[in-house]
Amino acid sequence: MRFIVKVVVVAVALWLTTLLVSGVTVVPWEDTPVATVLTYLLVAFIFGLVNAIVGTFIRIVAFPIYVITLGLISFIVNGLLLLLVDWISDLMGFGLRVESFWWGVLGALVLGLFSWLIGLIVRPSKD
Repeated sequence: MRFIVKVVVVAVALWLTTLLVSGVTVVPWEDTPVATVLTYLLVAFIFGLVNAIVGTFIRIVAFPIYVITLGLISFIVNGLLLLLVDWISDLMGFGLRVESFWWGVLGALVLGLFSWLIGLIVRPSKD
């Protein structure tokens, strides 16, 4: 259940990111509202998998670089992960489109910010 909530949170954050960052768009396979929502959910699912598998591996291997740069390298890594999701979804013929590396870095920054804010709202209380 928690994974589904995280996917929905990332999908909503991705939608808000595409509204704010012009270099990041999502292309659905059809021009229907249902196809658009399903595309956002699918891209969020792919992003979750890539972040969990590839992102975790990179964070473990590059830990010294994270320490040296005080974590600022995470912006670059998250931008590259967003470009990887763009490549994977491009293989399917629809999904995330990122214009360039720097749009990916900005998109990852905005996506992370929106995910964090929405996660604060959706997170259940500990009471």
